[in-house]
Amino acid sequence: MASAAPSLKIGQYPVDPAVVLAPMAGITNVAFRQLCREFGSPTSLYVCEMITARAIVERDAKTMRMIAFGEGEHPRSMQLYGVDPVNVAEATRIVVGEGLADHVDMNFGCPVPKVTRNGGGAALPYKRRLFGEIVAAAVKAAEPSGVPVTVKFRIGINDEHITYLDAGRIAEAEGAKAVALHARTAAQRYSGEADWTAIARLKEAVRTVPVLGNGDIFSAQDALRMMAETGCDGVVVGRGCLGRPWLFAELQAAFRGEPIPEGPSLGKVGEILHRHALLLVDHLGVDTGVRDLRKHMSWYLKGFPIGSDLRRQFSLVSTVAELEDLIAQLDGSAPFPDDAEGPRGRQGSPGKVALPEGWLNDPEDTAVPVGADLMHSGG
Repeated sequence: MASAAPSLKIGQYPVDPAVVLAPMAGITNVAFRQLCREFGSPTSLYVCEMITARAIVERDAKTMRMIAFGEGEHPRSMQLYGVDPVNVAEATRIVVGEGLADHVDMNFGCPVPKVTRNGGGAALPYKRRLFGEIVAAAVKAAEPSGVPVTVKFRIGINDEHITYLDAGRIAEAEGAKAVALHARTAAQRYSGEADWTAIARLKEAVRTVPVLGNGDIFSAQDALRMMAETGCDGVVVGRGCLGRPWLFAELQAAFRGEPIPEGPSLGKVGEILHRHALLLVDHLGVDTGVRDLRKHMSWYLKGFPIGSDLRRQFSLVSTVAELEDLIAQLDGSAPFPDDAEGPRGRQGSPGKVALPEGWLNDPEDTAVPVGADLMHSGG
């Protein structure tokens, strides 16, 4: 199953093939983005971790360090989170005025309780007027510099409070250059199956800007199927590339109608793991970089014939030299396993969405919850 896909533009930037790396907290730092770009197309879009508007306004040191992009990374894509239009506007002015990014994506899809209980993430589109004011604030602040603003959201808070069609129309009307739908509710979190029919309905509702689909893309075939079934203009890939940055090579081939390459052998995975380690060390330093790599180990090694003791050692690795010794113990000839396909990363179970008190009382209310804007970045 392989066929060419149409081209995508985000503002003035072509995205070819029409593939976007989703921002993921603790994952899509400059090291992981570079690794994905090395496998995929340099003209696809690779989005950094979530950056909070208030943290930019306050010049939080950790946040400012997170705004890091690789040499040749273009356009530099930043995801911005905020609940207060004033903070969002000021943060966007700083980002575009100081040339910190070329594209701003607004986060209205995060289902994490510490975000939604403050009215942010996937909770916010329920407040239609406040949602519109935030999008408009970012668009107005970015417009003088020609920086496109896009908006990502979920189907709704839960099955009783569906927001995505209104969110899409409002974002389009307020000047967003594209919208992306993670086809789950906040209550689903990452459980169950994404409802791709919602992406198709959003595409019917939003006519003047691209509509991107997100949810349950774990293979190149999944991406092509989503495009065919929904008519969306591009795909956003999140958990499917965890421990699998080569998915972007498979996506590029599929979208260009070329044969999809086979999955890598265990020896090749070891080389990729080592490359990831070096990129993280360069970005974060030796100690922090190698520690950060630990979370990726189970994803990289999923399905391969590796003993439990060796797996445990990988999960506790503390130096690059130690990692090299462990990689040398792998059976490099082991082929990519069939059971490494399919879902990966967190799935969890559905649950009640944490919301500010009285949040559902009035969808037209524009009041910003007291203390709503988070100070820390990364989700």
